[in-house]
Amino acid sequence: MATRYGGGRQPGMSSSALGCISAPAPHLLMPPLNLDMSVYSRHFTDQSPVMGCGDLIQSVLAPPPSQQITAGAEHHDASPYMGSAMAPVPEQDRQQVLDLAATAADTLARMCRAGEPLWVRRRGASSEVMVPDEHARMFSWPVDGGKQGGGSTPAAARTEGSRDSAVVIMNSITLVDAFLDANKWMELFPSIVSKARTIQVINHGAASGHLGSGSLVLMQAEVQFPSPLVPAREVMFFRYCVHNAEEGTWSVVDFPAEGFQLEALQTSSVVKCRRRPSGCIIQDMPNGYSSVVWVEHMEMVGEEKPLHQVFKDYVASGTAFGATRWISLLQRQCERLASELARNIADPRVIHTPEARTNMMKLSQRMITTFCANISASGSQSWTALSESTEDTIRVTTRKNTDPGQPSGVILTAVSTSWLPFSHQQVFELLADEQQRCQLEILSNEGSLHEVAHIANGSHPRNCISLLRINAASNSSQNVELLLQESSTHPNGGSLVVFGTVDVYAIQVTMSGGDPSYIPLLPLGFAIFPAANPSPAATSESSGNGESSPGNPDVPATGCLLTVGMQVLASAVPSAKLNLSSVTAINSHVCNAIHQITTALKGAGASRAEPASVGGSN
Repeated sequence: MATRYGGGRQPGMSSSALGCISAPAPHLLMPPLNLDMSVYSRHFTDQSPVMGCGDLIQSVLAPPPSQQITAGAEHHDASPYMGSAMAPVPEQDRQQVLDLAATAADTLARMCRAGEPLWVRRRGASSEVMVPDEHARMFSWPVDGGKQGGGSTPAAARTEGSRDSAVVIMNSITLVDAFLDANKWMELFPSIVSKARTIQVINHGAASGHLGSGSLVLMQAEVQFPSPLVPAREVMFFRYCVHNAEEGTWSVVDFPAEGFQLEALQTSSVVKCRRRPSGCIIQDMPNGYSSVVWVEHMEMVGEEKPLHQVFKDYVASGTAFGATRWISLLQRQCERLASELARNIADPRVIHTPEARTNMMKLSQRMITTFCANISASGSQSWTALSESTEDTIRVTTRKNTDPGQPSGVILTAVSTSWLPFSHQQVFELLADEQQRCQLEILSNEGSLHEVAHIANGSHPRNCISLLRINAASNSSQNVELLLQESSTHPNGGSLVVFGTVDVYAIQVTMSGGDPSYIPLLPLGFAIFPAANPSPAATSESSGNGESSPGNPDVPATGCLLTVGMQVLASAVPSAKLNLSSVTAINSHVCNAIHQITTALKGAGASRAEPASVGGSN
């Protein structure tokens, strides 16, 4: 890909696109890594004890020792306002915030218990949607907007409210600890929380003898959706954690933090949101599991920018940042962490020790985090459309990178989102299966992929990390290329397939217990989310597979939003200027990839309808 786009590439790093495409790696003496074409089990069966999950998150999600914080402890000192007279919340206002926290916790509890008319389950949706008028009738916030410095809330302000629930394989104490630590929180939600920090600790908490109960912190975060067409959102909020001894539950509730001299901390490049009382109630279950009820309630602040048609309904309905997306990711990540404790490794010749398994999972987690951040509309990235067509969804951006962990030089990224008239599971199965993916001409380079190592990440067979050998005519025993791939899926929360080429020797060092953080990654992949057709008329003639029928708008269409993200190292020189031919080539490649994916799905008999958008023209 890099050579095709006229750019250089970092030695030992292939900047290939979409799976099988790969430029030759430099010749290496083959390290003692077993690259047989073996097939490994895609399931883990060992159930870890409850204390194992807790120990695991402390090690896997832990930041460096200097940044570690635990619920109610003094490790929050990384905050720039700790002990400062310029703290956003001065001591005289501390009791007011504690009172607001108690009110927010009560509001969350009532919202979790309530049924209709506050909550309505839409046909075909997994979560419940909040009725704003009913919420306004049932709840009031004790501090009005004027006193908090923002004036009264405009009557036309758009709100998003949703609720969902799930059982996760993690105990409540471990979950609460992760929610109170900004770094662990980001690790727990890598595709949603792009930035997070603790600004100030209001109360350390140790109520009712429970470490962390009563903890109250002021936090700032940026949340993202994996597409540049959906603006990232900045939220400033208080987070309060409290244990209810009578019910045996923990409440983690966020509530708005306006009015405390926070303007200087906010940026102007992302959408501002007011986080109304939101969060989750966690109850321990046997065997280390927890039952979690999740409520999301956001209010848009100021005027919103117009959204592309492909995402307009999806975002307006609250689905893009709704409860289902949060809790499904929590469920997947908890399974991922628990799977690290499994000891039924299929072949000890490949993954020798638990430390090697942990290192591979850390490397793959960084790949996921990097991919989602690089294809999203973060405030630090500027995206450009390649045409003036309103139907064009392709956006490109460039960045000059000198930081470790990614190739050094000029990186070109292209992303496109299309609505496809196929279920998100159908699309996921096509793209997650490396053999099916390589049948697509644009996603292969006359080569194939064979799995040489595997780590199961959950109960679904496709929730896994795979180390794949690229079999191409140019490869030999002295010239081997590997592909690291992670795929994850949830029936309601969407799917990810992310992959990138990795240096053989670097993988060998990683499996031998070495530090994987230095390995440069330039991941590519797909994000797939179930969604109704953004333009219902487009499916009026479609048939089969449950799509909507003409004149019946109440029946949601079966389809998905597919985001294709591609990155290439355009030049290994950070100061180099981008060649226009590189942009043209990557644009053409993205368009052709979407076309071939759609054609392959049609060929499988899934649907005869055309996708709503496939980006720009070739």
